[in-house]
Amino acid sequence: MTGHRIVTALVSSALALALFLFAGVASAQQKVAVIDVQRAVASTEDGLRAQATLKKLFDSKQQELNKKQNDLQRQREEIDKQAKVLPKDALEKRVGEWQKQMMDLQQIFVEYNKELEKKQKELTDPVFEKVMSIIKRLATSENIDLVVDKATVAYVRGDLDLTDRCIQMYNSGSGGGAAAPSAPAPQKK
Repeated sequence: MTGHRIVTALVSSALALALFLFAGVASAQQKVAVIDVQRAVASTEDGLRAQATLKKLFDSKQQELNKKQNDLQRQREEIDKQAKVLPKDALEKRVGEWQKQMMDLQQIFVEYNKELEKKQKELTDPVFEKVMSIIKRLATSENIDLVVDKATVAYVRGDLDLTDRCIQMYNSGSGGGAAAPSAPAPQKK
């Protein structure tokens, strides 16, 4: 879960707690609903497309890393086989080169992870923002006083869950912002 999603969940929880603490003071009935924000973002057509794009990127990077890791494994096996016959200086040099290549591979791994995180944020932040806009519109149109992230709630009746409606509104293009995507989204697995 990204930072702004965690903040949203914490704020939602705090607001829910405040609402229930002060519910006795308020004379009007409070209307509360929940939404699974993570599922809403991931299940929209744009969210599914983002996941497919990220999977392709991850798979290509993983293949690269696997190839380099296999090469290093073969080199290590060769070094181990030659350890008894190589002079000490030559062996130390080969081990040093191998260790440097291993550190380089670890650095590449870290860079790939950063790249994937950046791409995920780039692809999912607009979807998240649009989902949040839809939640606000649903809450306003249905006079809902509080919408809480489902991840912060132990139990909720099914009729109070806005997740499926939010996804439908997003995919139909009626959620504000851009119209429905023209390309079909990949099927969710």
